[in-house]
Amino acid sequence: MKKIFILGLAAALLAVTQGASAQILSQGKSAPSGAVVYSLPVTSITFAVDAVREDFIAGPYAQYAKKYMGSEARTSDEVTYYLKSIKLVPYLEADPGVRYSVNLKGRSADYLELCSQGLVVASDSYTGKEEMWRFPSLAGGDRFAGKDVDNNLSTATTTLYKTVRTANGYERVAVSQSQVVEKSAEKKAAETAATIFKLRSMRMAIVTGDTDATYSGEAMSAAIAELLRMEDEYMSLFYGTTVESLQTMNFDVVPQADRKDQKYVAFRLSDSEGLLPASDLSGRPIVLDLELDDLVATPAARSGDGIYYRIPRTATARVLDGGQMLLRTRIPIYQLGETLTFPLK
Repeated sequence: MKKIFILGLAAALLAVTQGASAQILSQGKSAPSGAVVYSLPVTSITFAVDAVREDFIAGPYAQYAKKYMGSEARTSDEVTYYLKSIKLVPYLEADPGVRYSVNLKGRSADYLELCSQGLVVASDSYTGKEEMWRFPSLAGGDRFAGKDVDNNLSTATTTLYKTVRTANGYERVAVSQSQVVEKSAEKKAAETAATIFKLRSMRMAIVTGDTDATYSGEAMSAAIAELLRMEDEYMSLFYGTTVESLQTMNFDVVPQADRKDQKYVAFRLSDSEGLLPASDLSGRPIVLDLELDDLVATPAARSGDGIYYRIPRTATARVLDGGQMLLRTRIPIYQLGETLTFPLK
């Protein structure tokens, strides 16, 4: 009767290799005739990260906000990013650094299906994956077009003088001349501010019942909602508007067994460029800190009489943004554990 082992290598491997021993293949060395080559698992850590991009577009009347609305407004456009979510997912892969061979003596190798136990398999999981833009396209043109409270023209009166001959001689006579001119930005800002205060007065009148019309129930809610919408639209001419889009990227970290300090820069975040790889020094680092559990001492196994396998070492993974901890979880990491052998007899 077969025994079941869950030790980093398939139980089927043990069942079909009685009387055989796994051998380490050195770099460039070919496997013996009739042998099957396998690898032990390593843990890779994938970070699925979402960041929000905020595009702030300053209002055309921002410089007049203090004068007409009573508070300062941002006067320049700006792009900023902030983290929205981080998901940490550990995956198993075949260790590319060491290969092992075992002679099955003509028996079946069904364990090859158990790729999560360290065997190399090909994958086409990305075939046919839908392509997406890194950033959603933003609407072009002037976002504030058509939001003014009145037309763009006004009438300007200019006083001219002409010389007229009279009985007393020549005299200068004033003549008024009217012409259509474009309104100045400050004049349009003053009109917009006056409309905002008028909308607020109308809203107060409806709420307090100080109107000729009677509003109640859904009619009152609809009227107030429309007044608020119009006020927000005009306020954006002073205080600007913000457009948000989502940036999604994946980053991978493979912990190294030969490193004493198990701290890794998982990725970087720039306030103006967004998510960046760890190699791009223009962003601040988001660090993965692995705190390893104590390793229980295991008696040394006899060499040359078994199948190599790995026992993972559990670690507490913390994701840090400076002094702020963004995420904390426990994961097993195979390459930081122990490599042992199955006794075959």
